[in-house]
Amino acid sequence: MSTKRKLVLGIGGAYVAGMVLLIAIFGATRNDNDEFQPQNEFRLDDWISLPGSFDINKAVVYVIAAAILTVVTMVYIANRMQARPNRVQTAVETLFVTMRDTITRGNMDPKMAAKWFPFLGALFLFIWYSNLIGYIPLPTNTEHPIDVFGLEFPAFALYAATANLSIPLVLALIVFVSYNVEGIRAKGVGGYLKSLIPQGITGFAAVPIFILEFLSNFMRLLSLSVRLFANLLAGHLIILFMSGGLAVLLGIEVLGWFTLPFGVLLFMFELGLVATLQAFIFATLSAIYLGGAVADEH
Repeated sequence: MSTKRKLVLGIGGAYVAGMVLLIAIFGATRNDNDEFQPQNEFRLDDWISLPGSFDINKAVVYVIAAAILTVVTMVYIANRMQARPNRVQTAVETLFVTMRDTITRGNMDPKMAAKWFPFLGALFLFIWYSNLIGYIPLPTNTEHPIDVFGLEFPAFALYAATANLSIPLVLALIVFVSYNVEGIRAKGVGGYLKSLIPQGITGFAAVPIFILEFLSNFMRLLSLSVRLFANLLAGHLIILFMSGGLAVLLGIEVLGWFTLPFGVLLFMFELGLVATLQAFIFATLSAIYLGGAVADEH
């Protein structure tokens, strides 16, 4: 028997043995859950109360952390560029080329791309870092603290600022204002509104088309914010449920052992693909909207 097959059989046997052991200890019947509510992982409790609406909670901390990572990592690498790049510099240069050529230059003319690349690049990196640190277990669960020698510390949990609708919505509003201002600056108010009507449409038909196109501009707020928010929130919820949350909700302990491997696989999928893909989509759509606002044929 090959080593690979022995390893697979060993893991499979341990998995089945663990399930049998849990059934023997806890049984397979349902138990009531009155203590832990997995959905509370997404509740925002104030950590520091400040005057007005400037209270500090974990969403604020995650946003600040993503902003610091965006600035510090890029400045650090930029100050240490080498003629013969190492692996880190090579990866960053590949990322830079992707942001510059695929996201920015691919959706607007070179002059405009040079102007808006810093914004779009920073937008992509900020969302990317926000998504990535959302998959790192951090001590942010203040509802169920851990007792260490009489001292209480927050428990480790997963949370992403982009899984809170307010963060993607603010980013979408920034993009919305930016591309509309850019379009009005390039064409004037009348010319920009007129450009909403596709060429070749005249007469009464232009009225409903204009209304639909005008409303579609506001729908872009949803296409940007809700897509990012929903994907991150759904991903974290699925990971939470598959990693034990579903067993807690249903009160069946053995179910947590059964779903745990699926939780691990989903975690790897979300971390490896979804975090980057959603940042790329948000930045690309932003570039498309900016380029379309000044295009001759809108």
